Order: sequence, then structure tokens, then C-alpha cells
Amino acid sequence: MNDIIRKIEAEQMKAEIPEFHVGDTVRVSSKVIEGTRERIQVFEGTVLKRQGGSNRETFTVRKNSNGIGVEKTWPLHSPIVEKIEVVRLGKVRRAKLNYLRDRVGKAAKVKELVK
Repeated sequence: MNDIIRKIEAEQMKAEIPEFHVGDTVRVSSKVIEGTRERIQVFEGTVLKRQGGSNRETFTVRKNSNGIGVEKTWPLHSPIVEKIEVVRLGKVRRAKLNYLRDRVGKAAKVKELVK
């Protein structure tokens, strides 16, 4: 039974996904369907968390829009997610950055990782 499930899940996974980690700033282009029209909307922010595995993996991105924090969660292998671009790499030591929700201004920024 597990082999059948693994085979089905492997077919649903995307082939090329850029390597990004928690703390990185990413630009996510996702499809938005409004009635009969379909367009691409870009959401740029900091990756707060990645969770799950296989084709069930999700990631959450947070940004500040007009002084209000906005978070969105997408399935990584979803056909709704058109592409993911890594804007800058973040230097963090945690797997989940929930503490950023309470911070405002410069305190809510993540240091940049210089390679």
C-alpha cells in the first residue's frame, strides 16, 4: 500500500524548486482566479516556516503591508504556485520564526547571509 501512495505522490511533485530556507526573502508568483479571468500575483516577504514533507510540504511567507503584517501559506508543489524566486538569503538559527510576528520596524528584519 505504501509503495502505491509513494508512486502517486512522486508524480504530483514539481521537478525544479529553488533552494530556499527559513529566513530567506522570497518572491512568490501565484495564480489568482477571479471569475473567468486568471492572473499572476506576486507576494514578496520573509519565509517564516517550512513544514511537512514529500508533496505535502508547505511554506509560510510574511510581509508588512501598510503597517499590517500579512502571512500566506502555500503548498510547495501546488500548481497555483507559478514560481519562487529567492531575493536574498537570511541568517537565522531557528526552524520557525514565529517571534517575528511580535516585532515592528527594524526589529522585524532578518540579517542577510553573506557568502
